[in-house]
Amino acid sequence: MADKYRSMIAMGEDPASDKAELKQVPTLYDFIHNSYLPFVEGYKRSWKCDEGLLRKHIEPVWGKKYLDQISKADIISLFAKHRTTHAPGSCNRLLILLRYMFSLAKKWEIPAIKSNPTEGIPLMKEDNQRERFLTSEEAHTLYEELKRSDNKMLQYIVPMLILTGARKREVLDARWEDFDFERRSWRIHTTKLGRPRHVPLSDGVISLLNSIPRFDCEWVLPNPKTLKPYVQIFSSWDTARNAVGLSDVRMHDLRHSYASFLVNSGRTLYEVQRLLGHTQIKTTQRYAHLSPDTLLDATNAANRAVGGMFLPFVAASDASTSQISIGA
Repeated sequence: MADKYRSMIAMGEDPASDKAELKQVPTLYDFIHNSYLPFVEGYKRSWKCDEGLLRKHIEPVWGKKYLDQISKADIISLFAKHRTTHAPGSCNRLLILLRYMFSLAKKWEIPAIKSNPTEGIPLMKEDNQRERFLTSEEAHTLYEELKRSDNKMLQYIVPMLILTGARKREVLDARWEDFDFERRSWRIHTTKLGRPRHVPLSDGVISLLNSIPRFDCEWVLPNPKTLKPYVQIFSSWDTARNAVGLSDVRMHDLRHSYASFLVNSGRTLYEVQRLLGHTQIKTTQRYAHLSPDTLLDATNAANRAVGGMFLPFVAASDASTSQISIGA
């Protein structure tokens, strides 16, 4: 060992300095709570989700390890186990979080962190995109059930979501001062992207807002018991949707439904993009579901374009075939 240190010194290295540097490397737990979380809490709205993921899935495994001791092999081993019990999307969120966290450690020049152990590890293929939106009949049936809910504000909250396409938290945190009835505009202060946006108020929304009971507070849809915004409304929502056989409809699907109603009414994707507050048209396309009736009308446009000139040919064909063809 003495010969080794003499060789290092002869090459211009300082063993004592290297040893002191290693002592400055934090454990993963210390880095998470003393550096990462305080940093993201200042700008990231979903920082609590990060805290939960790290607390449940990372700290029990590597919490006592020093940051430089976590290798790429450790990452691969963790996700090999994680994907046996979690969906691809959940695995990807955790990997993206770790990738960002180690990237910050490298950027902040944490001693001994020279590379990111998550580099080169690909995300898993996600095949869980759902297409679920309400039909007009389902929306009507759901509304009738909402009026019977024990949560008396639910009959206003859900229609507000359907008629504006806003996110749940945006509706629950809405204040009366945010609404300009003269200009028919709703200013949402803090969106998912962290910047304000304006939502135009339709006649239906204006009517809905005028029907909401006023409480002695600034919030539009407060919990009547606390006069504060609801923390969560899942229980009452879950009861209502199950009562009318819509257990597969998530609250975020109401935003999907808003986009679908717009597209099926002939509005352009550009208009839908602006109304939903998306920055990229690609994001809007995921919400632009077309109903079977709209698609049927679209395909019939080809027949109308040629003036039905092929109908005589079909009629002259086999009777059973012609009936099916003309009916289609």
